[in-house]
Amino acid sequence: MVGLLLLVFFASFFSAVHAWIRLRHFLHMFQLEGYKRAEFRQWLHTRIRTHVLRGWDKLALAMVLLTFLTPFIPGTALIDGALLFIWGMGFSHVYPYRGIRTKKPLVFTPRMRRLTALTVIIALLPVAGGTWSLLTWGLQQGLPFYLLGWWISIVGAPFWILIAAWMLQPVERAIQEGFKRKAKQKLRQRPDLKIIAVTGSYGKTSTKFIIAEILSLRYHVLPTPSSYNTPMGLCLVINEQLQPEHHVLVLEMGMRYPGDIQELCDLVQPDIGVVTTVGVAHLETMGSIERIAEEKSTLVRCLKPEGVAVLNRDNPYVSRMAEHAPGKVLTVSVEGKDATLQASHIRYGPEGTSFDVYLSSTGETQSFRTPLLGKHNVLNILLGLAVGLEMGLRLRQMKHVVARLQPIPHRLQLRRSGDITIIDDAFNSNPVGARNAVDILSQFRTGRRILVTPGMIELGERQEAENRAWGSYMADKVDWVLLVGPSQTRPIYEGLLEAGFPKERIRVFRSLFEAQEFLQTFLEPGDTVLYENDLPDQYHEAA
Repeated sequence: MVGLLLLVFFASFFSAVHAWIRLRHFLHMFQLEGYKRAEFRQWLHTRIRTHVLRGWDKLALAMVLLTFLTPFIPGTALIDGALLFIWGMGFSHVYPYRGIRTKKPLVFTPRMRRLTALTVIIALLPVAGGTWSLLTWGLQQGLPFYLLGWWISIVGAPFWILIAAWMLQPVERAIQEGFKRKAKQKLRQRPDLKIIAVTGSYGKTSTKFIIAEILSLRYHVLPTPSSYNTPMGLCLVINEQLQPEHHVLVLEMGMRYPGDIQELCDLVQPDIGVVTTVGVAHLETMGSIERIAEEKSTLVRCLKPEGVAVLNRDNPYVSRMAEHAPGKVLTVSVEGKDATLQASHIRYGPEGTSFDVYLSSTGETQSFRTPLLGKHNVLNILLGLAVGLEMGLRLRQMKHVVARLQPIPHRLQLRRSGDITIIDDAFNSNPVGARNAVDILSQFRTGRRILVTPGMIELGERQEAENRAWGSYMADKVDWVLLVGPSQTRPIYEGLLEAGFPKERIRVFRSLFEAQEFLQTFLEPGDTVLYENDLPDQYHEAA
């Protein structure tokens, strides 16, 4: 009996440790999914067998159910076996996570702490019930219920999170409304503040920082940091960082669902609205490019009555938004279309990009140079120049700022590692940007041109076709391709082979870390490596 009690104690201790590790993993995934219950459920749905209900879980349940027969079977062999299985089940939940190196770790924000506390309480209820059975009915009769309680607690981790998030929804909504009221009140006290908002399927963050750098020639500018483009992100910046000395607030407006831009415009009504482009990003949640364009156009519709719209003339969806503008419209083009600002003679290489800018209203032409790479960055710069013109700056003044612009980390960032050139475009990827990045890589000819990518995501029904087409597109522009994630990158692999790319020059890895370890011994002096996209942790196929 003493031996059995010790086995119960140690099995319970290890089960608790394992339960926490498993729960923490799912909490991390829930945070990466933006605390969205629907998206987390979808993530779970695609991982039922690999994450939610593994083979060990089923074996452990079968063993636990068998312990209910112990009153009819002499000895405690079944109970001993069940305890070992419970411990083994816990180990099965620890082992797959032990080698995963996360790119964006779990952050215990106040919201996450509230969610964790309530989730733990809910998860302990089955264990509490089993413990009550153990204390009330004794070891022989109560232990099966105790084991079943642990099984339910461990396996049910993702469902406890969903239940806790649902229960906390009114609390979180009340807290968020408080933040919004505070931000609106602060903005009402600053009628002198110029607000510039940037949206678009791609290029929002880069354009935002370009605008901030250009306007800093004359104004004290506050840009929202990184990709702060949600209501709570904007509230955080306005409530905690906006100071009386700031003349201009430059922010970006992100979108994943219908109504997202309207919610942001209800919080902050811009003086100047910039739309970069409309593409196939977030097709999974929006359904069609037309719906994406309609949602993005909300920014133009919601400008102040005297507001100015700055639009990408080359994108037909963005160009049509001019009809919704309440006031002045400024347009830009890198494809020779009639626009307020037009770029021509675009040339780029290892030192960056050079181009000419023509201002149609005056006929002025200025030559620009920038360390930034790519045609899309020229477009982003034109959008920034248009905002600068509206704010009273001249093209000649802005040349000097453009010449010292630095790439945003992981957005076509050019750097050297000894004799190796690295093009870091790992922040995200889309069909236009991915092709542009490959075009840039193709111009580096000092050694082998190597692409490392997990492919593109969030493209809805077009995802497989877009990845396959990209594989075909890059076939004659790169020398080696390192694919990260066998399942995710299968269409790229097929597209490469269909275009005649040598199979022996393709390598497939389960994680980016494995690919990087391979490169350590594979790279030669003069090689150029392009990192195109880096999937969030919740897409990790090795999980």
